[in-house]
Amino acid sequence: MGELEEVVEATGADLETAIRKGLAILEVGRDDVQIEVLEESSRGVFGIGARDARVRLTLKPQPQVVALPAEAVAVEPLPEEDLEPLEPEDDEEAETARAVLLELLEYMGVENARVEARRAEADGDDEGPAPLLLEVTAPKDDLVGPQGETLDALQRITRLIVGREQESWTQLLVDVNGYRLRRRQSLQKLALRLAKQAVDTGRTVVLEPMPPDERRIVHLALRDHPDVSTESIGEGARRKVTIIPR
Repeated sequence: MGELEEVVEATGADLETAIRKGLAILEVGRDDVQIEVLEESSRGVFGIGARDARVRLTLKPQPQVVALPAEAVAVEPLPEEDLEPLEPEDDEEAETARAVLLELLEYMGVENARVEARRAEADGDDEGPAPLLLEVTAPKDDLVGPQGETLDALQRITRLIVGREQESWTQLLVDVNGYRLRRRQSLQKLALRLAKQAVDTGRTVVLEPMPPDERRIVHLALRDHPDVSTESIGEGARRKVTIIPR
């Protein structure tokens, strides 16, 4: 079929038949259209005056699916005020995490890497200590991987080992050469741009699936937006953020 029609009229011996014909023309499901009954069917009298049912089907506005940038764009780093320096000797968890990550990097053959421990700024709604951020400075960005997959794996392993040694779950983030900081600011800018798109078009914008920490960045970026709301949909690795105009 060529360019998709937005409104069709269809007829049938009864309403259900007419609706099915209209859906077939549009190649959509019943939930994707608004149905208006233009004329009820009638058998007439002895076949005289019989008429088909006639309906008008109008496509509902479809969500816009937006692909995420494969990598973070080059942007200015976040202000230093977002992070507070941390002296490892004043924080047993930080000292343990830093030592674990350095040992993992050594096993991976990463030379001349430095690891600094900081406390990331906690969100106003969070309770407990701010997340621990381990910042790795390394000669290459090989530790990041496609869309941060290698970095995410390194973070999971570090978190598991630190949690086992501390005998408690650890809110811990690992960054390499400022990748996560750039990625966060990139997603914040993307969220604001897509919010404007949702408002201008009056249509829900659906982002591609993202990991929980990146979905959270989008939710927080638009939490106080006056014209849109956000919601996560889907399950597991397919979970994604929707931006909904109010």
